[in-house]
Amino acid sequence: MLARPRRRRVIRPGALSLYRAATGLLEPIAPALLAGRARKGKEDPARLAERLGRAEVVRPAGPLVWLHGASVGESLSILPLVERLRAERPEVTVLVTSGTTTSAALLAKRLPAGAIHQYVPVDAPGAARRFMARWKPSLAVFVESELWPNLLLEAKAAGTRLALVSAKLSDRSFASWQRRPDAARQLLSGFDLILAQDARAHERLEALGGKVAGEADLKFGAAPLPSTAGDVNFARPPLLIASTHPGEDEIALDAIAALPDRPPVVLAPRHVERGPAIVELAKARGLTATLRSQSYEAADILVADTLGEMGLWFRLAGNSVIAGSLVPDIGGHNPLEAARLDCPAISGPFVENWASAFAGLEAAGGVVMTSSEGLRDAIAADLADPAAAKARAARARTFVDRRDSEARAGLSRILELVP
Repeated sequence: MLARPRRRRVIRPGALSLYRAATGLLEPIAPALLAGRARKGKEDPARLAERLGRAEVVRPAGPLVWLHGASVGESLSILPLVERLRAERPEVTVLVTSGTTTSAALLAKRLPAGAIHQYVPVDAPGAARRFMARWKPSLAVFVESELWPNLLLEAKAAGTRLALVSAKLSDRSFASWQRRPDAARQLLSGFDLILAQDARAHERLEALGGKVAGEADLKFGAAPLPSTAGDVNFARPPLLIASTHPGEDEIALDAIAALPDRPPVVLAPRHVERGPAIVELAKARGLTATLRSQSYEAADILVADTLGEMGLWFRLAGNSVIAGSLVPDIGGHNPLEAARLDCPAISGPFVENWASAFAGLEAAGGVVMTSSEGLRDAIAADLADPAAAKARAARARTFVDRRDSEARAGLSRILELVP
């Protein structure tokens, strides 16, 4: 009787191998894609080489720590760690990467002397290898949910220690990694330290195979926003509408126009280039408006189309609305900046990117959450009872001070990884 032929075992490539192969094949067209994004204002045309892992900046000698935050919020949350590194380990070079032009502009203003900013390279094998060969980091710290396979694998292969801090996974990201459990386990197992943003993130990361050492939300722990010199005078404390996106300006301006006792208003768009369009939206509602970047004239609405002045606006404001929360699919913006500067805050309901911070503030009685339709009434209530609004701001400050202290303890654990 003939022996049955042995079935050959089919070796299927893993998800990470497929991803690396696909990104390698697409890498040759990356320069053209980046140039197209630059034409749309989404990339800095003078620094496209950085997105390919090349840099004109000379790497200083000695150990280097690389910190990465994708966009404005993540990048700003890194600043306390940067400042501690520069203060406690001045011999260590700090490299900060981010992926957006807005974050680069803010970091240019906020990074301490001696820290270097670069745009993060696209996650392609060649770009990742060039970046690692250029900078040779001893420690790489990724903030929140930045799990770029090529960068992480190349860093690990180069012997770089890895930390994932203030880590979180959105519902979509968690579902996506659940469909690729081997890839998730391989990437997460490469980290020497994982600190989850909150209990839910802790549970999700461990379900995917990560070894979570504790919880620390780096969005806490920052110092109050700095203040520029104030050269704007208001007859009474203004209402600040902070970090609006398209669709939110209309909601805020409608609410302002309907207020029975309207204070002066500072409206600060998230992307300052939208300033002129917001002026037109205000005028269409019978409101006068002027741009901060131009010579100041008294008006109903001052459109703050400048960078780096949010600390000034929160200090001057009697009340604030934290935008990014009035329409879906943005996820809310940082409510801690207002709390640290004792400014009463109101928010819309769409705050998934800052869910844990808002939940804590709401539980402490430190924020008013309202629908877009209820915004006018919420603002009017604060204006009618400023003492109650200030008491709410004090409760928010107490909550944030405690969480800031906890976050600074988390920073100490990260510093222990620095060679």
